Amino acid sequence: MADIQWLDAVDHDAPAPRGKPCEACGTPIEPLDKFCPACGTPNPDYQAPVAPAAKQASPEVVDAQVVDQSHTEQPEQKHFRCETCGAEVATDPDQRSYTCPFCDSTYVIELPQRDTGRQQPEFVIGFAITPEDAQAKFKAWLADNGWYRPGDLKTSAVVDKMKGVYLPFWSFSMRADSNWQASIGEHWYRTETYTTTDSKGNTTTHTRQVQETEWYPLAGRHHHYYSGYLVSGSKGLPQDQALRVQPYQLPALKRYAPWFLAGWFAEEYSVSRDRALEISQQEFYNREQSNVAAFLPGDTHRSLSVSTNFSQVNSDLCLLPMYIASYKYQDKLYRFLLNGQTGRMAGDKPVSWQRIAILVGVIVAVLLVLFLIIAAMNAR
Repeated sequence: MADIQWLDAVDHDAPAPRGKPCEACGTPIEPLDKFCPACGTPNPDYQAPVAPAAKQASPEVVDAQVVDQSHTEQPEQKHFRCETCGAEVATDPDQRSYTCPFCDSTYVIELPQRDTGRQQPEFVIGFAITPEDAQAKFKAWLADNGWYRPGDLKTSAVVDKMKGVYLPFWSFSMRADSNWQASIGEHWYRTETYTTTDSKGNTTTHTRQVQETEWYPLAGRHHHYYSGYLVSGSKGLPQDQALRVQPYQLPALKRYAPWFLAGWFAEEYSVSRDRALEISQQEFYNREQSNVAAFLPGDTHRSLSVSTNFSQVNSDLCLLPMYIASYKYQDKLYRFLLNGQTGRMAGDKPVSWQRIAILVGVIVAVLLVLFLIIAAMNAR
């Protein structure tokens, strides 16, 4: 039996963090941390944030109180739901019409003001890329290999469809405890003698090293604390699409405050926490299998079986910045995504198959001419 422990690297030159040491691993924990960020042990001194009580303002603190209220009051918003893809987005109250940023659909209905009963966001990352920079990046991306783009694609109209949206993401952290078993293989080599016969019938004796593998069973335990995987909370942006513009720099997360959303679209989550948890646990289970496989001794292994239980599950609902441009060309939907924090881009572009056919024809014609020239020179 073998127990596996993973040790995290420590930067000894970094300033000492604040907080009470974790009882299990010694990592500093602040009062607002529900779990240890290193090992996942619950924080016995966890203090849920409490809104400050109202009190009579003195002339010296009037401005400070006004700022504090702007952080706690929820601004008035309109809610729209796309009947095509199911995305539900909150906008400023002066928004008169709305086109879905995920599927470019105008089949959108306005929802009445109501308490949705959904969990409020806990963390947010603000936009670091300005709308002007985002449009410039989109234009450059769209113009790259522009010869292959259809001539009737109106770039200006496409760029105008770009919108900055705060998208909901679920972030989970949890401890994985696994029991595993496998067959471990260790290589050894034996010397083999063999003969060869040439065309004249002469035989020659040779030796070579032949690899053999000895197998034996092994079992053990493994545990690891996983975090940092983001699951899209939007039905309009599937997980495989969201991964194309990740990662986000999560150390930049801030406690959510409504003023972050001023002037931006913000989507309500449409993927439930339970569904997001299933996706996250499947990803962490795959990582756990890889971590166990990387630890196994010997030269090779086979029949690896890993049974994993997850515990100490903690979740956060985060709003993360994204620029989205969805547009249709010849009734086909195309989408461009830009990470509003890092500037990472991904998307699909329409292609002019007529131009590609012309290019292929030119290449074939050039090759044919070269072949004829070479054939004529060889015939002389």
